Amino acid sequence: MKTKTNTITKAAIIATLYTILILLQTVLPFQQLTFGPIQLRLAEGLTVLPLMEAAAVPGLFVGCLISNIFLSFMSGYGMIDIICGSLVTLLAAYLTRKSKSKYLAMLPPIILNGFLVSIWVSYFSNIPYFTTVLGIMGGEAISVAVFGSLIYYIYDKRIKKVI
Repeated sequence: MKTKTNTITKAAIIATLYTILILLQTVLPFQQLTFGPIQLRLAEGLTVLPLMEAAAVPGLFVGCLISNIFLSFMSGYGMIDIICGSLVTLLAAYLTRKSKSKYLAMLPPIILNGFLVSIWVSYFSNIPYFTTVLGIMGGEAISVAVFGSLIYYIYDKRIKKVI
């Protein structure tokens, strides 16, 4: 029972962190980078966590789902972003969990968000698909490589010793 409780608690903490980071970003001057053809979400740095922590897979999914529900009125993407965007995050988190190294773990969120999220973002923004892929993939790469590396380091050196 304790293991299930720990997993649920960790997942809830990760979901909360993801949601807080996204919501904070929407009130800062970087709001336009939260959604659209160029996305630089600080919360996407958390996408490296499934490599080290299984609870991050459902945690990221729930955090993304909650964030997309809150942001759906701002982005204009509605249900497609709520459902499909959250499922892209779930798939990326699952594939990250199966990765063999930190560097390979960074690829699923970058590639999947770049190619899949761009489908509806390019449609609604009337920006060519491959231009949108480059914008989303580039922002995701920065988020995952910079913030994700920082999160990986902090988790590896500090947090895993505590939990």
